[in-house]
Amino acid sequence: MRPLTRLALLLISLNLFAFAGCDDGKGSAADMGSEVLSDATTPDTTTTDVAVGDVPADVPADQTSPADLTSTNDGTVADGTTADTAGDTVVTGSLCDRIGRGPNADLRNAKLLPSNSYWYESVANAEVDPNSAAIVAHIGSDTGLHPDFGCCWPDSPFGIPYIVVDGNVAPVNVAFDYDTESDPGPYPIPVDAPIEGGPDASGDRHVLVIDCAAEKLYELFSAYPQTDGSWTAGSGSIWDLSQNDIREVYCTSADAAGLPILPGLVRYDEVAAGEIHHAIRFTVSQSRRAFLYPPATHWASSDTSPDAPPMGMRMRLKSDAELLADGVDVSTFDPQVRVILRALQTYGLILADNGSDFYMSGMPSASWNDDALVSELRQVRGRHFDVIKMEGLVDDTGIAPGDCVLP
Repeated sequence: MRPLTRLALLLISLNLFAFAGCDDGKGSAADMGSEVLSDATTPDTTTTDVAVGDVPADVPADQTSPADLTSTNDGTVADGTTADTAGDTVVTGSLCDRIGRGPNADLRNAKLLPSNSYWYESVANAEVDPNSAAIVAHIGSDTGLHPDFGCCWPDSPFGIPYIVVDGNVAPVNVAFDYDTESDPGPYPIPVDAPIEGGPDASGDRHVLVIDCAAEKLYELFSAYPQTDGSWTAGSGSIWDLSQNDIREVYCTSADAAGLPILPGLVRYDEVAAGEIHHAIRFTVSQSRRAFLYPPATHWASSDTSPDAPPMGMRMRLKSDAELLADGVDVSTFDPQVRVILRALQTYGLILADNGSDFYMSGMPSASWNDDALVSELRQVRGRHFDVIKMEGLVDDTGIAPGDCVLP
């Protein structure tokens, strides 16, 4: 659950930053993620191992990228953009020139944020936290990874959806349960905006909207459309995609940690292109009453144990050799799974919400291989991860009452 944080002013480390916070003692409407699902309610089938090379060059022919960004010898790709030496697609022009439109549109392997965003920061060689083993044990050393997204449960794609608009949607008003921690808007939400879990869902009901013309990302938690065209929501946030926005300390967003949601999703267009270039959003069932600032700005727990994971914590998957020594041969895994695991070795997981342990978030797509995602990812367990050294820890030690102040 996401209780509102205590209102505060404090000094962080040696930087002498002054912050204001908020805690009225109530449970926040943004508390519990719909990620809390029993294994019995998600796809749990087996798959035949696929013999493939160590690093996937592509994906099966029936799972190719809709954008088909095929590299050429001159450093350009088929749609006229350029590629850098690391293999990233470097696109020019406006955001609307670079991505598709509509519900779960093809984002064409585009990076939505500036290249120096924390989401794109490699942790491949980062130092391990001294308390890593205890934190991993607290979450679950034997708990396997689980994709909280897929193609076919119960009979349609599931995950956290989004929609891309291009400035032609009239903004609408949104009434928030926690308006002091929400960006007031208005929000350009189209009438056909997909809701996480569907229109009748009772879970998190996230709504994510990219306005490519404004280059902004609009996100809502617990969103409900009203008959007059307006919406109600638990909380909401607006992100400028041209900047590395960080919310005010002690303020939530549409996610418990105060982070944007979309940048951390496992996206099919990236997997189909052969590489994910960012950290992946995940959940735990019991987080700590603390967060790592930056990038996180909000906690979601009353647990003060140093072994509980704080919001914004990063975890890195161990090497193939270490996995193999524990009986996990990732070279036999499906290409989709191996692309995800490579990202976890390079960019890692980032703790963003409360939910089920080691549940990773992703977009819905009919092209996901549910059998492989579920049966192979669960072989990768908590003990196969290290916690990256934690810096900028903010908890409620010595905090005085204050208010969550948004600009």
